[in-house]
Amino acid sequence: MQLASRIRQIPPSATLALNAKANQLKAQGVDIVNFGVGEPDFDTPENIREAGIRAIQDGFTRYTPVGGTPELKNAIVNRFQADYRLSYKPSEILVSCGGKHGLYNLFQVLFEKGDEVIIPAPFWVSYVPMVMLADATPVVVPTQEANGFKLTAAELKARLTPRTKAIVINSPSNPTGGVYTQDELAALGEVVLQAGLYVISDDIYDKILFDGAKFVNMAMLSPELKARTFILNGVSKAYAMTGWRIGYLAGPEAGIKAADTLQSQSTSNPTSISQKAAVEALNGPQDSVAAMLAEFAWRRDDIYKRVLDIPGATTIKPGGAFYIFPNFSAYYDRLKVASGQSQSGALAAYLLEEAQVAAVPGGEFGEDKCLRFSYATSRERIATGLSRIKAALEKLGK
Repeated sequence: MQLASRIRQIPPSATLALNAKANQLKAQGVDIVNFGVGEPDFDTPENIREAGIRAIQDGFTRYTPVGGTPELKNAIVNRFQADYRLSYKPSEILVSCGGKHGLYNLFQVLFEKGDEVIIPAPFWVSYVPMVMLADATPVVVPTQEANGFKLTAAELKARLTPRTKAIVINSPSNPTGGVYTQDELAALGEVVLQAGLYVISDDIYDKILFDGAKFVNMAMLSPELKARTFILNGVSKAYAMTGWRIGYLAGPEAGIKAADTLQSQSTSNPTSISQKAAVEALNGPQDSVAAMLAEFAWRRDDIYKRVLDIPGATTIKPGGAFYIFPNFSAYYDRLKVASGQSQSGALAAYLLEEAQVAAVPGGEFGEDKCLRFSYATSRERIATGLSRIKAALEKLGK
């Protein structure tokens, strides 16, 4: 079969592929510690589940407006105002079938052939393929571990061309857990305004911040930056609702309207039942968010300490999200690397085989020295997994 060229250049999701392989081994009876997929291991809170059940019982099972119900849009508007003092109209909100869907829609309506999009590395694995599917050019800009893997204003300015149209900022970050400060964003914002760029602010982990940090994004800094910023968020990470598939965009009305038009010709509306559950998530009690955050903070401290206990490993201390991105390149000269395989891919394969631990190669995120671990798993599995990794690396060094 002759497939379209656009799909032939796109690799499958590395994280989902890794999870599938780990699950296959589990089905064969192998005790796999899976640090691969970024999915909270908590159940969706009961009040949110009950809202979904009520929606079914009440017969709320038909089509809704393409871009989301008025009730959910209002809940999103109110949450932005209450949490971040950001004012939006319902016409500046689009609800989609998960955060990834929202970003895809936005990239399709903003970018075209000839446009360049700045993507700081390490990056979430889907940014680059999504830009390519919009016929635009992803411009990957490496960042430094010594700087917390965060892009500086000087690094951004150095990569600008007349074709640069936008920059993607993900804070807290998947895969590093890095968090931009207000001053760091302000410095980037000056460059954004000077160059007339759009900002794609991926805020999906905004509720998962540690050490008392306060969330900030580019839109919160000034009306001028808000007018050039599209915010991506959703209920999947903060409320353990990954399978409910509700994400949302906020931003300039013309862009949101265009994304709504695109969605009308692809998926139509998000699931009606999930939208009712999302209203409860945003409007209801927030105790579950605080409880999950406290547990993630404990796990962050524990896995950070265990990683640093491995000789030769380095890592930044995650300030948010539920990932850690250790640098294991000290072991690379002892690896057997297959043809066409990255060094981080070879190490991930070794750990899966030798230690029965699944982690995602850092090369998939644009930094081959590292592996990504999600600590959205139990305390016991974290301890078991890191103990196995340490033993396997010690064996590799002999």
